Order: sequence, then C-alpha cells, then structure tokens
Amino acid sequence: MVTGYCVKCKKSREIKNPKQVKLKNGRPAVSGTCTTCGTKMFKIGKLA
Repeated sequence: MVTGYCVKCKKSREIKNPKQVKLKNGRPAVSGTCTTCGTKMFKIGKLA
C-alpha cells in the first residue's frame, strides 16, 4: 500500500496501480492514480 497526496481530493490517499519510475536526475518516484477520484498521483521516493 503506497499513499500520496491527491491534489483534487486535498487529502492523503492510497495510490492505485503504483508504478516505479525514475526522474531525469535519477531519483526514484512512484506514479499511479487516486482510488477515489481517478486523478493522476505522483510521489517522489521508492516503491516500498
């Protein structure tokens, strides 16, 4: 379970379908969608 901040809901929500991505500078990040509203979510850090 990975959580992130949803800008549309303005709350911390669980990320649906989290995927590990890498930024241009090499830092790890997690990308997915909000379980409530379906908006794209993004969190810098490793997928735990």
